[in-house]
Amino acid sequence: MSSGLAVQMQDESLLAQLGYKQEFKRDFGVLELTGLVFSIQGVLPGIASVLVYSIPYGGAVSMVWGWGVCSIFLMFIATAIAELGSAVPTSGGVYYWIFQFSSPSCRKYLSWLLGYIDTIAYIAGVTGINWGCAVQIVAAASIGTSESFQANVFQTYAVFVAVAVLQTVLCSFATRVIAKLQLVYMLINIGLCVGVIFGMPADTPVEFKNDARYAFGSFQNSSLWPDGFAFILSFLAPLWVVGGFDSSVHVSEEARNASTAIPWAIILSTAISCILGWAINVSIAFNMGEDIDGILSNPIGQPLATIFFNSFNQRGTLALWSIIIIAQFMAGTSFLVSSSRQVFAFSALPFSNTLYYVQGSSSVPLRCVWASASVSILLGLIPLAGNAASGAVFALAVVGQYICCSTAIMARWLGGREFKKGPFHMGVLSLPISFCAVLFMMLMSVILLFPAEPNLSGPATMNYTVLVIGSVIVFSTVYYFLPVYGGMNWFTGPVITAGRDDAITDSKSA
Repeated sequence: MSSGLAVQMQDESLLAQLGYKQEFKRDFGVLELTGLVFSIQGVLPGIASVLVYSIPYGGAVSMVWGWGVCSIFLMFIATAIAELGSAVPTSGGVYYWIFQFSSPSCRKYLSWLLGYIDTIAYIAGVTGINWGCAVQIVAAASIGTSESFQANVFQTYAVFVAVAVLQTVLCSFATRVIAKLQLVYMLINIGLCVGVIFGMPADTPVEFKNDARYAFGSFQNSSLWPDGFAFILSFLAPLWVVGGFDSSVHVSEEARNASTAIPWAIILSTAISCILGWAINVSIAFNMGEDIDGILSNPIGQPLATIFFNSFNQRGTLALWSIIIIAQFMAGTSFLVSSSRQVFAFSALPFSNTLYYVQGSSSVPLRCVWASASVSILLGLIPLAGNAASGAVFALAVVGQYICCSTAIMARWLGGREFKKGPFHMGVLSLPISFCAVLFMMLMSVILLFPAEPNLSGPATMNYTVLVIGSVIVFSTVYYFLPVYGGMNWFTGPVITAGRDDAITDSKSA
């Protein structure tokens, strides 16, 4: 028996033990999975999208030291999730883990509720990436026209919709095509990061260069929050960029040697993103000048694009910015892949029987891809309320993910259920790592619900994260306890498919 066949049989056997039969082609290896997570994190495009949320809350200090502090806790989170992914590699991710490890008295409701939150968090992630991509595209148009073109929010939304539709078409291709694209995405992202880290110091004019005292010690709080709290609010940038920890878990049923490949993909991609992200922020801090207000209010409308324009002039910025846009688009594509697999795995969604469909020739859950994209387009309406509202989309993805991941980790330790270790395990360090990860995620989930500025009211300044998360909790809870039709009357947890011969694919239904 060949080693490849042995690994395949081992993967299918483990999946069967978890209650599922093999329905996808296993086209993802460690490199492809690492590329998937790294592409979703998309370090430089991600920083471009959320730099506007770190510069006002402390300037260079928040960019450099905020990223450094967060990186420590992000590695704790990644390690704790990697352990779960190694032990239970299934596309249901936290939804399955919470049901598996929680107490029988509450596991149905918890997996139902957290499944809804995780689903909306992933779809919000797609929305945030694509909104960032749309803003980057209109910023490129502004740079290319010497700032004579200034897109309004409705034009930006139209670009956002076009980006979402193109990604959906791309994600409808066969999984082997999507898997191979991850390697291309990873190489482009690494090349971008290295280019900026070394290119900015070489090309930035003297008048925009800063010394070490400024880059590592200048704290400029442009918000109305106290300095300490403003510094913590700047964490949204690294938390948004280095996220999607369990994204590779959602394609675990398409991964070879999943129990080993999944955890290492999470660890490697997170470590690389943290290191490269910190280096990029240091490079920016040394080469962005000292006029923070000028960067934020520039007509280009995109802080990092403004900084690059000062460093590389118009042509250089357009060339670099075009590659950033491509990388951001690719990140959205990768996130949509993971989001659609979450929708596919979550049996509590309305019309889940209809969504549970794998297109036979491509092994793609086609209906889930289009459903995820459609909801993300609707969430894209939130930024129409203003710049502060757009920040809620990014916070929603982070807060939703943290609520789900922290609950899954706590269920592992407190649920009273047996936890069978996977190949990746931290031994005696496992509990303290999990404790630090959960504590940090709970703290940040509360802080990121605060508005962009204190003592202000109105739709343009409120934090819509509270509204969306609250609505999801209320809807899913009412739907669960609804008499006769509610989930408590029919939902039994993850649907067992092992041993079933009624897989819903076009080849079966033809």
